[in-house]
Amino acid sequence: MNKDEQPGGNPWLKSLMIWGGIFLALLLVVSMFGERGATQGTQIRYSDFREQVAAGSVREVQIAPDRITGTLNNDQPFSTVPVPGDASLPELLEANGVEYTGAEPEQQSLLLIILFNSLPFLLILGIAFFALRQVQKGGGAGGAMGFGKSKAKLLTERQGRVTFDDVAGIDEAREELEEIVEFLKDPSRFSKLGGQIPKGALLVGSPGTGKTLLARAIAGEAGVPFFTISGSDFVEMFVGVGASRVRDMFEQAKKNAPCILFIDEIDAVGRSRGHGLGNSNDEREQTLNQLLVEMDGFEANEGIIIIAATNRPDVLDPALLRPGRFDRQVVVPVPDIDGREKILAVHMKKVPLAPDVNSRMIARGTPGFSGADLANLVNEAALLAARRNKRLVAMQEFEDAKDKVMMGSERRSMVMTDDEKKMTAYHEAGHALVSLNEPASDPIHKATIIPRGRALGMVMRLPERDSYSYHRDKMHANLAVAMGGRVAEEIIFGHDKVSSGASSDIQYATDLARNMVTKWGMSDKLGPLQYEQSQEGYLGMGQTTRTFAGAETNKLIDAEIKQLVEDAHRRATDVLNDQEDKLHLLAQAMLEYETLTGDEIDQLLENGRIDRPDAPSGPARPVPASGFGVPKAGKRFSGEGPHPA
Repeated sequence: MNKDEQPGGNPWLKSLMIWGGIFLALLLVVSMFGERGATQGTQIRYSDFREQVAAGSVREVQIAPDRITGTLNNDQPFSTVPVPGDASLPELLEANGVEYTGAEPEQQSLLLIILFNSLPFLLILGIAFFALRQVQKGGGAGGAMGFGKSKAKLLTERQGRVTFDDVAGIDEAREELEEIVEFLKDPSRFSKLGGQIPKGALLVGSPGTGKTLLARAIAGEAGVPFFTISGSDFVEMFVGVGASRVRDMFEQAKKNAPCILFIDEIDAVGRSRGHGLGNSNDEREQTLNQLLVEMDGFEANEGIIIIAATNRPDVLDPALLRPGRFDRQVVVPVPDIDGREKILAVHMKKVPLAPDVNSRMIARGTPGFSGADLANLVNEAALLAARRNKRLVAMQEFEDAKDKVMMGSERRSMVMTDDEKKMTAYHEAGHALVSLNEPASDPIHKATIIPRGRALGMVMRLPERDSYSYHRDKMHANLAVAMGGRVAEEIIFGHDKVSSGASSDIQYATDLARNMVTKWGMSDKLGPLQYEQSQEGYLGMGQTTRTFAGAETNKLIDAEIKQLVEDAHRRATDVLNDQEDKLHLLAQAMLEYETLTGDEIDQLLENGRIDRPDAPSGPARPVPASGFGVPKAGKRFSGEGPHPA
C-alpha cells in the first residue's frame, strides 16, 4: 500500500455503499408493506361485508378476533374489521352457503414493531452521524470544516517518474541541486562531517524554464515522496486558515520523511510584509509568519527539504531568503543554443522525424525560447505534419511551426488592393535593405509580406549566437532598421502617402531610444546616469516607471530621444537613396515570391536572380529590375517592421 493510499479511502466507493444500503432498506420496507397489503386484499366496511354475504357474493371467509378476511365469487380478496359482540354472523354465513373458518390473531414481529416505532429516531441519528463525520473528516479540505487542512498533493510514480534525464538545457541549475539528491539518498554521508543540507532551495527563473520539472526530477532521482502545492492554496478569506494549512502540511511531511515539499509560485504568499493597506496583520501575513516559523523549527536530520519556485524573487520577504530558510537560490535561466538543442532532442524523441531535420539549425533559429516554448514548437510541428497527412515530421514543418509561434498564423483571408500590396513590399524591402547595410545588425532570416498574427508583414532577423548584452553600435543599427520601412514609403510614395504601417516600428524605436538615454547612460549630454526605474505597480498591479529628473532634465531627455530617432531616420534615408535600384528589385521579388529567406535576398542583390527549384521557369528565375509582375493570388497588407533581435 502506498503512503498516499488510506484504508477504505475511496470516497466514491463509500458513497456508493451508503446509497446502496439506503436503497435496500427502502426496498425491504416497501416489500413488507406490499406483501401485507396483497394478503389482506381490499379493505371494506363491516356493513358492506354483511350486505355482500346476504347477496351471495362471498365465497369463503376466515374469521379472526381482530379481522375478517375472505374471497368474493369473482376471486377478489377483501378484509374488514368485525364489530365486537356480533353473534349473528355465523348464522348469516350458513344461511347463504358461505364457507367460514376461524383464524388466529395476526402476530406482528417484535423486531418489526421496534423498527416501525424507532424509524424516525434512527433517521435523525443517521443524519447527525453523517454530519459529524463530515465535520471531523481529515485529509484535506473535503469536509464541511476541513478548510484548515493542507491541500498538498502527494505525487507518486503513478503520475510518471521524472529524472534528470528528462531535464535538459539547464546543466548548472541541475548540478546545484544534485547535492540535495545525494543528501536524500545518504544523509549520514554529510552529517558525519558536521555538514547540514540547505533546508530550502528557491528556484528562480522566467515562466516555462522548467522549475517544476526540475523539482520533480529531484524527487524522482532520490526516490522519495514529493508533495506539491501552490502558494495561492494557502490564502483564504478566513484569517488563520492559511497558517493552519501550513502546520498541517508540515505534519504530513514529517510522517513521510525523507521527502520534498514543493511550493509553486511562492510569491503569492511570500510577499514582503507591511506593504498592504490598513491593518498589516492580515491573512497572508499570518500565513507567511507560520511558514517562517515552520521552516526555522524543524531539524536538518528530519529529511524534509523545501523547494519553492517563483519568477518574481524581488517581491519576496527578506526573512524568507535568510540562511536557515531558503539558504540557496538556484537560477533556472532561459537555455542557450546548446541547451535548446538538448531540450529539442528530449521532445523530438516522442515524434517520428524525417532525415532532413536539423535540431541545431532549429535551436539557432529560436533565441530566447524557454523549455515550454520548445515543447510547444515540437508539438505544433507534429500537428502540422498530421494535417498534411505525412508520416514523418520534416524540417519544413518545424520551420512553419517556428514562424507560427514567433509571428502568428498566416492571415491569407485578408483581401488587399494592388496598391496596398505594393506598399507592403516596399516597406519590408526598406527594412531588409537597411539591415544589410548596417554591419552591427543581425543577419536576415526571413522577409515576408504575408500577414501573421498581429503583424502585417515582417523582416525577421536572427542572431548568429546568443546575446546577453547589447552594444551601442547595435542599438543604433536597430534604430536605423526600424526606420527603414517608414523611409521607403517616403521615398517611393511621397510624404502625403505615408501609411500607419510603421506604428510598431516607431513605438519600438522610441522605447529603445528612451532606454538608451534614461537607463543605459548612452547619451553624451546626460551622461552615464539612470533617470528612470521600473517598479511594481500599485498593490502589485503591473509595472510602472519612476522618473528621477526635474523639469529641465525631462526636456533634455525628450530632446535626446528625438535626436536618436531622427539620426536613425537620416541613416536609413541615406542608405535607401543610394540604393534605390536595389529597393525596387527587392520589392518586386517580395511581390513575386511573397516570402524570401536571407540567402535568397543576398543572392538576389548580388546576381539579380533567385535560384528556386520550384520556380515555374526553372531552377534560376530572373527578377525584373523595374516594373511589376502579377503577384500571386493572395491577400496582403502593409507590414510592421522587424522585432529586436
